[in-house]
Amino acid sequence: MTKNIKKLTLKDVANRLDVSTATISNAFNRPDQLSANLRDNILTECEKMGYFGPNAAARSLRTGRTGIVGIVLSDDLSYSLTDPVANQFLTGMAEVFEAHEYNMLLLSSDEVEQDAQSRMQSSMVDGFIVYGHKPQQCINAPWLMPNKNIITVDSFIPGTTSVNIENHSGAYKIAHHALQHNPESVAILGLSLLATDRVCRVREGELFDRAASISIQRLYGYFEALAERNLTVTSENIWNIPENNHVLAYQAAREALSMANRPQLLLCMSDCIAIASVQAALHMGLQVPEDLHVVGFDGIAQSANIHPSITTIHQHTTEKGRVAAEVFLGLREAKNVILETELIVRESCPDVL
Repeated sequence: MTKNIKKLTLKDVANRLDVSTATISNAFNRPDQLSANLRDNILTECEKMGYFGPNAAARSLRTGRTGIVGIVLSDDLSYSLTDPVANQFLTGMAEVFEAHEYNMLLLSSDEVEQDAQSRMQSSMVDGFIVYGHKPQQCINAPWLMPNKNIITVDSFIPGTTSVNIENHSGAYKIAHHALQHNPESVAILGLSLLATDRVCRVREGELFDRAASISIQRLYGYFEALAERNLTVTSENIWNIPENNHVLAYQAAREALSMANRPQLLLCMSDCIAIASVQAALHMGLQVPEDLHVVGFDGIAQSANIHPSITTIHQHTTEKGRVAAEVFLGLREAKNVILETELIVRESCPDVL
């Protein structure tokens, strides 16, 4: 005959260990509230008793929270998981959410928009972290719900708390550095400057709102550095690359380097674009940096591992993910955060001797 064993409750465990129920709950769900030693002792004793934490379903009913955060990505999931910058950002978030027993539900913006209501109801998320959204993706966005916790990253959406980097000042710093080589002609290879899926040149009136787009912030950072040297870059020398994609970036670079007045400097809005530009230049018989200076933005590992290596602005992408998760969980104050960037000088645009 099998003996019925009473399932331990949170109160039972708290009584046995002579601590409060809140302390037991924090040991499983809010480790930041306890010292590491106390938490380890509690978890060890709980394991000996066969108690493995409060029931998730019961906790959801009691608190109205599911322990799931929706991560809304501006690009396809397959792209976001392989793109170095997006991948680092997701890694940083995962570190924080795993430590606090939160799950991430990855969604592309297209998926959310296709069947918004059913997905919102089925996912039962506590809120959203919206990553890298372009202005046209934020019009009537279904995840902009007043009763949900929403953090935006690498974008600016009114009424939400945002986590961004120094896009304008970062672009200014790297352009200021590159312009010390006194190029006679400059071209800008921009990223998602226009609402189009084509590689094309830019007209001023077509640009996204400066306050809404990180790419426009970078563009005006370049413009500021150029203006200090009494230089301008006309629309004929500014390219829109719709996606941070090697093939599209290579196409834009070849177009720029095929101009009659070939640029001696390419200001690239990502390291991916800069790497493609260096390869295009080499294939066209140009030497970098002897014939052409190239600078990037992001500081991905590949930018340091190719030859010539890429001069870039390094952003702390993994840390950006951690910060976004901490703001979402209330571990940081719910206010806008802007993270610093760092100029990394390498072979593609060295210091002026």
